[in-house]
Amino acid sequence: MKPTCSIVIRAYNEEKHIARLLTGIFQQSVRDVQVILVDSGSTDATVQVAGTFPVEVVHIKPEEFSFGYSLNQGIARTTADKVVFASAHVYPVYPDWLEKLIQPLDKPQVALSYGKQRGMETTKFSEHMIFQQWFPDHSVKRQDHPFCNNANAAIRRELWEQHPYDENIPALEDLAWANWAQKQGYQIAYASEAEVIHVHNETWDGVFNRYRREGMAFKRIYPQERFSLGDMIRLFCVNSINDMRQIDNPTFRSLAAANPIPLSDAGSGSISSAGMKAPSRWRRIYEIIRFRWAQFRGTYLGYRQSSNQLTWKLKQTFYYPRGTIVAINNNPRDVEPILYPESSGSKSSGRHV
Repeated sequence: MKPTCSIVIRAYNEEKHIARLLTGIFQQSVRDVQVILVDSGSTDATVQVAGTFPVEVVHIKPEEFSFGYSLNQGIARTTADKVVFASAHVYPVYPDWLEKLIQPLDKPQVALSYGKQRGMETTKFSEHMIFQQWFPDHSVKRQDHPFCNNANAAIRRELWEQHPYDENIPALEDLAWANWAQKQGYQIAYASEAEVIHVHNETWDGVFNRYRREGMAFKRIYPQERFSLGDMIRLFCVNSINDMRQIDNPTFRSLAAANPIPLSDAGSGSISSAGMKAPSRWRRIYEIIRFRWAQFRGTYLGYRQSSNQLTWKLKQTFYYPRGTIVAINNNPRDVEPILYPESSGSKSSGRHV
């Protein structure tokens, strides 16, 4: 008998995070699952940690890796009709995450569903804002643009058989596939109740390279699109100013206090014995400026390096802030979050910020 769903996890050196994700998966209300880990040459204990769970491991060489190739290799081993994707550094908040994520696929016209993402204490302030912008607190049964994110998504396997993921673009293979699906007349659904915490501990170079890679991919998917120097400057200013306004929003004060900045990053030239300090307003502004500059400079250079006109709706989804956010739904559901064991032996819930 086929499992209810198959879960494909892409991983490289994720020993710090993979156990929490797998713990959350095996506490789900959907029990009959197949889990496949696609490892692209980890040099740490990722595979050994995953081996303590009932997981199938697919090995690919680091030089073979692309986001699309690793997905295709994992999906090829799946047996369920519904295939779920999870980044190795996310973990579900609630025990019905899988149930809510695959539920939209019960409708045959839905090709893809994706869920909410939120940050944690180490997430950069502007990335919290991006999560709020891209993944709102209300579900959308029929989305009118192809935005999605394969860190927390599900597709119909039969459609993948018709159109595997593009293995040649450097990023945004999820957007390219969703764009194809919509052109075939299928629908995309957003399930806000299918919530995960996304752990990003990137360096500033990492932020820059991520957006440069996505800019290159965006240009490949929409070759007639332009992202000018003026666009870079304008979007940097608009988003930076919007983020700074949110610093004073009472809803975000706990978020800012929970996200300390290394003093060396704040330009102090020294680090305290703890190595971290709760940021002042000015240090938070510094972090916002640095993140947004890396984001839009990376996007600009990615467009220039890459050799269909974006819809306004899609541009809004990717680049434009939603204005003042009046509330974050810190406990939006009547479902108890998953309790995850900490290294100290204490328990913490799946929800962070």
